[in-house]
Amino acid sequence: MKKTSFHLLFLFLFTSCTAMNRPTPTPVIAPAGEEGVQLDALKTPSPVPLQFNIPAPGAEPVSGWRPPLYPIPWAKSAYDHFYFARPIAADEVNWPIPDYRYGGVFFAPNIVHTGIDIDAEEDAPILAAGPGTIVWVGWGLFTETPGNISDPYGIAVAIRHDFGYNDQQLYTIYAHMSKAIAVMGQHVETGEVIGLVGATGATTGPHVHFEVRYPLNSFHHTYNPELWIAPPQGWGVLVGRVMDSDGKVIESHDVTIRSEGTRKSFFVKTYGVGGATNMDPYYQENLVLGDLPAGIYKITLEFDEKTVQTWVEIFP
Repeated sequence: MKKTSFHLLFLFLFTSCTAMNRPTPTPVIAPAGEEGVQLDALKTPSPVPLQFNIPAPGAEPVSGWRPPLYPIPWAKSAYDHFYFARPIAADEVNWPIPDYRYGGVFFAPNIVHTGIDIDAEEDAPILAAGPGTIVWVGWGLFTETPGNISDPYGIAVAIRHDFGYNDQQLYTIYAHMSKAIAVMGQHVETGEVIGLVGATGATTGPHVHFEVRYPLNSFHHTYNPELWIAPPQGWGVLVGRVMDSDGKVIESHDVTIRSEGTRKSFFVKTYGVGGATNMDPYYQENLVLGDLPAGIYKITLEFDEKTVQTWVEIFP
């Protein structure tokens, strides 16, 4: 029986306690609703899936303390784009369970998660992740049918931001609200309350589903929010590409990342196949884990009846 080898390529977004670069988000050329330029490196979007269900995140270890976030916008390298604050005010880390990070697959092989789920108490304030104009409020965002109470996003808000990336528009999505507070056409600033955490739509418990969209406000133009939300100061984001010897990415594969200092383990999956996920145009990743304190980490994968391990370091 022929064994398939595979390669691990890990890129890192390091944080630093030294002087930081402050990127300038670009102005927007394409106005809202106008077709933008689709990046050649990205996959062609699949048709809209027939249905999906987003259950509430389950219990996951959290830290009792977290440094303050870097001020936005922030970048350590020319390819970073930490333009957004967190949509939930918290002094603890909330790690989504593996299937509810970006690219997770659940219930059917072609239904992937297009954002991250952040656990929160019902009716907790949901905050604008950046300045911009409200372009959607209420039911019907997924189906693009205002007032559709069967829409899986439930009560949702969309923001068209005042800045863009590579001269194209950026949007953020906030779903499953119990109540929307923002109104259509309203201009909001970073940290302004736009709604309350709820469980409307296709979910079984309260949380906020958060998406980053670019360059169109479309289900098929989402990118991993963990590459866009500013990390805690001195912490970092692990970005990886897991592929076989033929250069094909390995999909929906379990990966364990363990801190050698604290022995704390994190469980993630590589992106699933199909759906509306897109890789970052520079990193071309299929695995992301944010909110990692500085230190050495062991990465473990079981593949083709073999255990493969490697070590990486996140620098302060």
